[in-house]
Amino acid sequence: MSYKSVKRGNPKKETQIIAVINQKGGVGKSTTAINLSAALGELKKKVLVVDFDPQGNTTSGFGIEKEELESDIYDVLLHDADIAESVCETPQKRVFVVPATIQLAGAEIELVSAMARESVLKEKIDKIADDFDYVFIDCPPSLGLLTVNALVAAKSLLIPIQCEYYALEGVTKLIESMKMVKSRLNSNLEIFGVVMTMFDSRTTLSKQVVEEVENYFGNLMFKTLIPRNIKLSEAPSHGLPVTMYAPSSKGSVAYAKLAKEVIRRG
Repeated sequence: MSYKSVKRGNPKKETQIIAVINQKGGVGKSTTAINLSAALGELKKKVLVVDFDPQGNTTSGFGIEKEELESDIYDVLLHDADIAESVCETPQKRVFVVPATIQLAGAEIELVSAMARESVLKEKIDKIADDFDYVFIDCPPSLGLLTVNALVAAKSLLIPIQCEYYALEGVTKLIESMKMVKSRLNSNLEIFGVVMTMFDSRTTLSKQVVEEVENYFGNLMFKTLIPRNIKLSEAPSHGLPVTMYAPSSKGSVAYAKLAKEVIRRG
């Protein structure tokens, strides 16, 4: 089924293009991209996820077989493959993915010589963005040229932060990079929100980190806290979002709540 045959939730509303980003790895970035998208799909929103991380965890997490792909985001960026033809269905209705494979790792170097190298991704996404309510770009855990492309393509950032020591380490660097891109390449770029992941209500540390991040970001921090949850960890190995793998689990319930907050925020 083509994504074009699926109607948008609200075609009059401007598409939200959101980069899911944190330069630290292991903070729940791909987990958030997968499960928030799926939860929004459950709420009748049409969502595209652009997997922009060479690890391709979002692609795998939706059960997409990388070996069977005819084209992926690397081919779209550097071989002029049609982005519309690279869009894959997922198990969740109304949610679609532009997949990534390890080939994308070479794109950082190859993009250096490209014309308007910082805006290649934007040019591609803009061709199909109007067909969706939300477009999420799952970014690599670095601040290289791929991430700059994501910052130029996006209208806003969703920053997952893990409830652990040094939670804000690196985030200030990310904010600096965002401000640089905003001043030179994308004047509309803003922070959409900050989501706390791997929250453990039994530990004082988790609560202290939430308080610290709230003091730093204020109302930009979502009220919903994503808990540590075994079902969230298991779901990717089954190629399903947690909303389908274990719909009554704490992780699934949390992402459903987060999706409602996202809709309320815009």
